[in-house]
Amino acid sequence: MRRSSYVSVLTKLDELAARGVELRLLHAEIPSRPFREELAHHPRLVAGGLALRRCPRVHMKAVIVDGGLLYLGSANWTGAGLGAKGSGRRNFETGIVTDDAQLLDQIQSIYERIWSGGECAACKLRDVCPGPLSELP
Repeated sequence: MRRSSYVSVLTKLDELAARGVELRLLHAEIPSRPFREELAHHPRLVAGGLALRRCPRVHMKAVIVDGGLLYLGSANWTGAGLGAKGSGRRNFETGIVTDDAQLLDQIQSIYERIWSGGECAACKLRDVCPGPLSELP
């Protein structure tokens, strides 16, 4: 595939936000400079269309769509992780897409517990936790 055939994930998220879709992203660290620069081009997302929170212990990669479809895999949302790099520069990734209700319930429960701070009290990194991404300048 040619690089020009790829569309930014943030462009797609912005389209969803324009339709009123609730978008939430848990991230372990401050997103990369290219991500932040691209995000700045999407004022709707910056203004709250994409809710961002940070937890240094998050390493899972999951996408949940309307509580009925789940992607669970290894890919980071980078060019190499999503296959946007040249054929010799792409990561080797695995993942599944499923509508299995039991797995969806489990992953949504884990996500919601982390999102809402349910893991914070027992976390050994709480004293160094940087706080949610939404508080970044």
